[in-house]
Amino acid sequence: MAGTSSGIVAALTAAALGAVGFLAYQAQAHVPPGLGRPGPGASASAAARERHSPGAAPAGTGTGDRVVYSLDDDRVWLVRRGDLVQRSFRVTPGTVDPPPGAYWVTSRSSAVLGTDGVPVEHVVRFTSVGGVVIGFSAATGPRTTAGSAARTGGIRETRADGDAMWAFATAGVKVVVIR
Repeated sequence: MAGTSSGIVAALTAAALGAVGFLAYQAQAHVPPGLGRPGPGASASAAARERHSPGAAPAGTGTGDRVVYSLDDDRVWLVRRGDLVQRSFRVTPGTVDPPPGAYWVTSRSSAVLGTDGVPVEHVVRFTSVGGVVIGFSAATGPRTTAGSAARTGGIRETRADGDAMWAFATAGVKVVVIR
């Protein structure tokens, strides 16, 4: 009986990971043309972002509710309609970065074990790159397994920031990745 139930769990896990990957691919395939590609004003907008406080929403990231993630600044903005920044905070990226562009939250988990062996909570996933799922999460404890050289897509935030992300970034909310 134990062999049968572990087989079922393995099959369900594989199906769930496949579904997340498919949804991430679908979301990426429906990005409007030109969004996320550096344009003629890209260096000017990066310079403007650096001059603003973390409380200012980065220009050119769209409208409406959205999560903005800056690869260069390792910073996240939770932005409400009207470019009102609800919260901004620093993050620690994993080893695999998503390409700049627009995505949507595809799935969430309240608590799981990260690919690096660290227990995490409030996991908000939005894409995958080369089979590595990318999302935001907050560590809840120390590594529980031996360290590995696994490629990781977990963008780590503090638990307080993870609580804010969890409340804000429900399924379907836009995530804009910028340089």
